[in-house]
Amino acid sequence: MKQQNNEILKAVNLNTSIKIDKKNYFALRNVSFSLYKNEILAVVGESGSGKTILMKTLIGLLPENGFLESGRIILNDNDITELSQKNTNNIRGKEISMIFQDQETSLNPLRTVGFHLTEILQRYSSLNKIEVKEKAINLLSAVGIDTPSIWLNKYPHELSGGMRQRVLIAMALACNSQIIIADEPTTALDVTVQAQILELLKTLKQTNKSMFFITHDLSIAASICDRILVMYGSRIMEEIFVDDLFSNAKHPYTQALLKTIPAIGIEPLEKFITIPGTAPSIETIEAGCPFYGRCSSAKEICKKEFPERKKVSEGHYYYCHQ
Repeated sequence: MKQQNNEILKAVNLNTSIKIDKKNYFALRNVSFSLYKNEILAVVGESGSGKTILMKTLIGLLPENGFLESGRIILNDNDITELSQKNTNNIRGKEISMIFQDQETSLNPLRTVGFHLTEILQRYSSLNKIEVKEKAINLLSAVGIDTPSIWLNKYPHELSGGMRQRVLIAMALACNSQIIIADEPTTALDVTVQAQILELLKTLKQTNKSMFFITHDLSIAASICDRILVMYGSRIMEEIFVDDLFSNAKHPYTQALLKTIPAIGIEPLEKFITIPGTAPSIETIEAGCPFYGRCSSAKEICKKEFPERKKVSEGHYYYCHQ
């Protein structure tokens, strides 16, 4: 997907802070990117890189100690950072919906599958009671659940992990929003079910949906997405097309992540490659490149100054002093 057009969301210099012990720390620093129609955009990074905070910033679901300090979020040519809380709430679900990471805690154990779906449909559509039930059945069928009318009356604990994940996807589709955020949607699923869920998410592009796909696994991102934002230490390190990922990744962190992907046929555990060191917490990130302490190509300037954006080609950018 080399051609970029039909931009539907644009983030401009987002700076989000989290207050810890009465002091503010950046959880996002100068984050900018665009999302296009019918595109799956991956946001990849280790735990604590900022990817989930980024999504919560976009939909206005930051924790009580979090706030957007500066920046703009342009959705269909409208700056939603200027909206009231009420209007922001209307955008959440109606314009942007989310498939949450933990399917065990994202569903109310005291409510049936049908209740979860009909509640959303009643809020975001003008369907009558009979039509709502029919739509709920159709949604379950669309996400690959056989005999959906039976499962409408089941409770979450009666479903397998894969089926609960499908229900969460159906709930996101029920909103009929143009953008879907999938936050690590294959976590805790076995490999076979994981592949089925990924294939299901791919088909959403055919319904004119755009998607953010959040993951720590670069290989999964490459299997489903069109472009990738690589995040580390609250910043974007590289923006790259999947077609260029394995042959032309430029940032040392992206290259390091690629090396950690296990090769087929490797047996001894000691042959698996890891990135030395640990990712910094937001309390310890300094002014320079956050990857400085783990980068084999680091220079003294990397510790002091975050680099300017470098352009490789249209749609491929990275931030590095090399």
